[in-house]
Amino acid sequence: MKTVRMKIDVETPEAQPIGRIDTARVDSTTASDIAQHQLADEADMMLDAAKFARRVRRRLGFSQAEFAECIDVPIDTIRNWEQGKRCPTGAAKALLKVLDKAPEAALAALH
Repeated sequence: MKTVRMKIDVETPEAQPIGRIDTARVDSTTASDIAQHQLADEADMMLDAAKFARRVRRRLGFSQAEFAECIDVPIDTIRNWEQGKRCPTGAAKALLKVLDKAPEAALAALH
């Protein structure tokens, strides 16, 4: 592998290597653009949470009704999580993580 050494003169911005961002595009970004990107990111997060909740339940081999009974939440909550209408937060999110990583211990503690 060949090593290339470069000296960068910090006094002249033109001498600095171009980064991976398009500064013109960043500078032209409006508050509306940022809001749209935030909404898209939130929608992606909800889908990821839905997939995670569904994956945990399926790995345990439970139906939605059985899973709801096991973790003591209404079945509508499970449906809302898996359809991406709601996102598990706080203790529910932590419980899903424990059920994913250590299902035997978590199920033993719940019964």
